[in-house]
Amino acid sequence: MRLPQNLRHRLEFAGFLLAEACARALPLEAASWVSGSLWRLIAPRLRRQKRALANLARAFPDMPLEERTKLAASMWENLGRTFIESFRFKTLIESDRIAFAPDERFDEVARKAPFIVCGLHLGNWEILAHGGRRMGLPIAGVYQRVSNPLVEAKMRRMRTPLYRGGLLPKTAITARALIRAIKAGAYPSFLADLRDDRGAPVPFFGHPARSNLFPALLARATGVPLYAGVAFRRPNVRFTIRIEPILVPQTSDRDADALVATEALQRQFETFIREAPEQWMWAHRKWD
Repeated sequence: MRLPQNLRHRLEFAGFLLAEACARALPLEAASWVSGSLWRLIAPRLRRQKRALANLARAFPDMPLEERTKLAASMWENLGRTFIESFRFKTLIESDRIAFAPDERFDEVARKAPFIVCGLHLGNWEILAHGGRRMGLPIAGVYQRVSNPLVEAKMRRMRTPLYRGGLLPKTAITARALIRAIKAGAYPSFLADLRDDRGAPVPFFGHPARSNLFPALLARATGVPLYAGVAFRRPNVRFTIRIEPILVPQTSDRDADALVATEALQRQFETFIREAPEQWMWAHRKWD
């Protein structure tokens, strides 16, 4: 029997609060390990496992099934760790667990005010915003609302401290809001690795994948630099932030420029993923 929507939302929210209580009752490393272990045990038995294995086979056709299965298990563990760590942002950002890659010239990047940074669902992607926070930059985040309004409100309160430049839901008027934010000195931040059904098909692991053109269009329209960013997971709940510049052409053809920049962005995402494939979210629908 299908539960009434209001009751379902309340039950989901109760589970969310229970997870938060568990996350706060344990030391950070213990909470991360427990959640990761549970996800590693349970998630491969759920329906998304089939899609994860199919995506891995498409990206790594020469990889044996046994290795792909192990990689998928490690992916589920990373997602479980990321989920529970979201309840401990304050602990993370006030500790020495987050570092910048030693070869990055973040001071030079920070002087290029403002800029756009695009992250991907790898490592702990929420940590990426802390890089801007540590540099004193007003990062403006864009996120996809979840369907449960109780969970949505709670998650927004949890995320807000990471985004000094504001936290905007993805809507039809987000583009105009971001242009105003850039003019006010904010630094827009996106997660841009998910499939966009209205996007353009660009190569990703050798296969066309519909990808979000909006970050490149925004960079092209405003003339601000575009970067790809990642927060790699390291042992013992530690993270390393890296960013790489993405070239945005400025020719007479706006759409062609945005397509070239989007191809470059997705190519950089692929490079990040190849460095730590077990940390990327393979279970979502990326390709047709």
